[in-house]
Amino acid sequence: MGWLITKYLVTAGIIVTVSEVAKRNDKFGALLVALPTVTILAIIWLYLENQPNAKIASHMRYTFWYVLPSLPLFLIFPLLIDRVGFLMALFAGSIVSILCLYVLAFILKRFDIHLLSFS
Repeated sequence: MGWLITKYLVTAGIIVTVSEVAKRNDKFGALLVALPTVTILAIIWLYLENQPNAKIASHMRYTFWYVLPSLPLFLIFPLLIDRVGFLMALFAGSIVSILCLYVLAFILKRFDIHLLSFS
C-alpha cells in the first residue's frame, strides 16, 4: 500500500508542479508538458514492479500510436477557444482526436496493429 501511495504522490506532484510552472511561463510549461513525463513515469513504475521487458516495450509502442491521433487537439483548441469558448474548443478538439483515433485504428488494422481491442 505504501508503494501505491508513493506512486500517487510522485505522479501528482509532478503534474501540480508543471501546472504551476505553466502559470508563470506558458512556453516552459508547454515544454514540460510536451515531454512524455507520464509515459516515462509509467514505464519506470512498470520496471520497478518487475514487469517483463516485452510488456514495457509494448506499452511504449502503443503509446506512440495513441499520441498521433491526439495531435489535432493541439491545433484545433487554440484556433477555437476565442471563437467558441474553452469548453466547446476542448470538446471539438477531443471529438476530432477521437475520430482520428478511429481512422488510424482502421488503417493500422491492415498492418495487424489493433489499437481498439483491449483484450
